[in-house]
Amino acid sequence: MSTNPPESAGIVETRLLHKMHRAATSLLADAAQRDNAPSAALAELRDFLVAALRHHHESEDDVLWPQLIAADPVAGAALSELSTEHDALDAALDALAVAPVQDDADRAAVAAAAASVRDLVHQHLEHEEPVLFPALAAHMSDEAWAEFSRAVIASAPPVGTHLNLGFFEQVGTPTELALVTANLPQAVLPIVPAMREQAKATLNSLHTTDNVRTVIA
Repeated sequence: MSTNPPESAGIVETRLLHKMHRAATSLLADAAQRDNAPSAALAELRDFLVAALRHHHESEDDVLWPQLIAADPVAGAALSELSTEHDALDAALDALAVAPVQDDADRAAVAAAAASVRDLVHQHLEHEEPVLFPALAAHMSDEAWAEFSRAVIASAPPVGTHLNLGFFEQVGTPTELALVTANLPQAVLPIVPAMREQAKATLNSLHTTDNVRTVIA
């Protein structure tokens, strides 16, 4: 029997969020390469990612990092380096936000911008997790994390919110999903089934075009 203590809520929820970011940026980069990817779904995913990634790293820079640095000043240098990577991601998100995705547009620009964001996000998370997870384990109680998580959810931009749920259900374990949904505002709970169906329609349309391409190849 394992004697390892259970992981903190902060680590469990952050790992799920990072899995979602990896999956979402990968799907956008893959779908943007294909002319037959539905433009509406592509724009929906693009707009969601731009808003969600900005909000995520701003929450880290403005709220989470200061809390962790106050608890452990030695961690400040490593966290500052991560914030520098956030600046590079912001520039890539700017390019992605204005890349055209209409049916009659040349998709080369959005494909390149999506690939750049994907690569930066994946690389950034590889750098972040070895620093952040130990800091969360040592200095962030479950109660403090729940307060932070609720504040982040409450301040999240209302752009493609249903896709958060859709990706969480694709990549998350039951334990991870239970932890995240526990922090949802009570007013949101009645519309979760509709959000789930809306997300499924968008993500299936992008995954389906990928499957068609694979079969033809």
